[in-house]
Amino acid sequence: MSKIPALFGSMVFSDAVMKERLPAETYRDMKDAIRENRSLDRSVADIVANAMKDWAVEKGATHYTHWFQPLTGITAEKHDSFISPAPNGGVIMEFSGKELIRGEPDASSFPSGGLRTTFEARGYTAWDPTSPAFIKDGTLCIPTAFCGYGGQALDKKTPLLRSMEAINTQTMRLLRLFGMDCESVTTTVGAEQEYFIIDKEVYEQRKDLIYCGRTLLGALPPKGQELDDHYFGVIKPRVSAFMRELDERLWELGVLAKTEHNEAAPAQHELAPIFSTTNIACDHNQLTMELLKKVADRHGLVCLLHEKPFAGVNGSGKHNNWSLTTSDGINLLNPGKTPADNSLFLLVLCAVIAAVDENQDLLRISVATAGNDHRLGAAEAPPAIVSMFIGDELSGILDAYEQGVDYRSHRAPYMESGVGVLPHFRKDTTDRNRTSPFAFTGNKFEFRMLGSSISIGDPNIVLNTIVAESVRRFADELEGAADFDAAVTEIIRRTVAEHKRIVFNGDGYSAAWEAEAEARGLLNLRSTVDALPHFVDEKNIELFSRHGVFSAEEMHARCDIMLENYSKIVNIEALTLIEMVEKDVYPAVLEYENTLCDAILAKKSTGLPVSVKTESDLLCRISALGDALYEKLGTLKAAEAAAAEKRGDALALALHYRKSVVAAMEALRAVSDELETAIPSEIWPYPSYGDLLFSVK
Repeated sequence: MSKIPALFGSMVFSDAVMKERLPAETYRDMKDAIRENRSLDRSVADIVANAMKDWAVEKGATHYTHWFQPLTGITAEKHDSFISPAPNGGVIMEFSGKELIRGEPDASSFPSGGLRTTFEARGYTAWDPTSPAFIKDGTLCIPTAFCGYGGQALDKKTPLLRSMEAINTQTMRLLRLFGMDCESVTTTVGAEQEYFIIDKEVYEQRKDLIYCGRTLLGALPPKGQELDDHYFGVIKPRVSAFMRELDERLWELGVLAKTEHNEAAPAQHELAPIFSTTNIACDHNQLTMELLKKVADRHGLVCLLHEKPFAGVNGSGKHNNWSLTTSDGINLLNPGKTPADNSLFLLVLCAVIAAVDENQDLLRISVATAGNDHRLGAAEAPPAIVSMFIGDELSGILDAYEQGVDYRSHRAPYMESGVGVLPHFRKDTTDRNRTSPFAFTGNKFEFRMLGSSISIGDPNIVLNTIVAESVRRFADELEGAADFDAAVTEIIRRTVAEHKRIVFNGDGYSAAWEAEAEARGLLNLRSTVDALPHFVDEKNIELFSRHGVFSAEEMHARCDIMLENYSKIVNIEALTLIEMVEKDVYPAVLEYENTLCDAILAKKSTGLPVSVKTESDLLCRISALGDALYEKLGTLKAAEAAAAEKRGDALALALHYRKSVVAAMEALRAVSDELETAIPSEIWPYPSYGDLLFSVK
């Protein structure tokens, strides 16, 4: 364990490495450029690039890449070696400031939503000096933004950085009014990552897992997660070995992997990091997802990051713990010991409340994927209705502000266990409401609607921007106030009165809440296709344009990309399911029918007065289910074929897949799953849920 401090960040060109390897003046120029939010001079970039190359070569790197995050939701990289021809016929290792700062990948096949065409496909990758370079698999990876020739954002990072600038600009206005002197404000994020681990040998026998990342067929096993015995249980040896290597690889890359445990479902696990600045946290979460898969493979395992790989058991989410912190380390969402007297905290809290209430659609859109549609609303996943949990104490304080009365503080009671030797401590004044999409958990908000496979870039772009807008309005009002304290009180009172409908501390799973939410006027965008068209509503275009995060052109492009992605995913799933049923399931049905027919004929051929009732009843049941399977298969094939008529209209196509194809897939699956329970396992063509969930020891 003594090697961990030396191991941590050893593959990162960190601030400490820069300070050691760069000339003092160059290091100061680099830090000043980051602090002042300006690009680096070319002469300085040349010195940084050479030092970065020397460090990387010493670490065994032979290539470099501009590592970026296109609109596929994962990362991309094109590798170039450091070698350049030398006059003597040999080679030298070179890396210039120009190569560091800018790349020109063709990258024309990445989604662009029409922002560029194939005949004008040039795009640029631009170095992001706020996120440190690192070495991965012998390659120096330089975090970059990816933009089109006209400057349009073609990635997740560019608008994320824009949103961070927006919230910094607006929050600094607010802090100056409170007399606070700091250089900047940034959002910080800790992204808890859930995932499933299954045996690779079993995985390779499932076409649906290989092509789609989730099971399209599969009956529930006799034992699932009913006993809650997997949750926080002893980690199995193979999984433990995988986790140990994963930690080391993440620590090398400076990822603050902290907590790991078994989750509620069999074969499900979670990894949680310590908070980082949002853009770095986004980079780190992408690395985490990549390494989860790579390290699992080395251990004969497979990591599933789909939101709902197994129907009927918990899905996997990603809890986005978001906070707002000054450059001198003050968390603006820390209520302090007396939150009722902390007017700055209450003002920031109200900014978040107003932002969430006014932009329910954007928060829902930021987590909308075909996979997440299967997860939201059950099994410890929050519902699709956006609401906020803030706990009894903060609710009481805000109620008092609204009513214009003093808040009477009630000290939190002590935790009483009834055992004298156990420690006594005060209970938290907030609790983690597991059904709440957006919960205050002490000094941060936990946005729990994210699916496990998505980039955390999108939800944090939305969070940063919508809170920046609330803070902008507050600052506008306070900058012209004759009585500052009275104006702050009035803003808090008015915000509570206008936006308290979004606060809900109860059970988000109950049918009563769905009815109450509708009565409150809250949105219930049940599916991705219901949500996505709202992205380009006029109010949203105006919001993102005002803060320079997205242009109208970029928003329309992203909306089309998200709709097309939904349709492509469902299309792949439908084609996979058709192939599985036609080539594997239906032949298994016929084989078992033949086996039963042979058994009936064999009994009858003996001439003995033996009963064939069991075989006959089974045959009739399997035959009826086989007919139903064939009928449902035909319905799915027809729905899939009808999609061709909708191509060219992204929304119409997505609606067809949502309403017709998904419904047909679910109906076909229901019949197949019933057949699985009736057909012997030696005939059934695929490993069962039991094989998948309980095979790793």
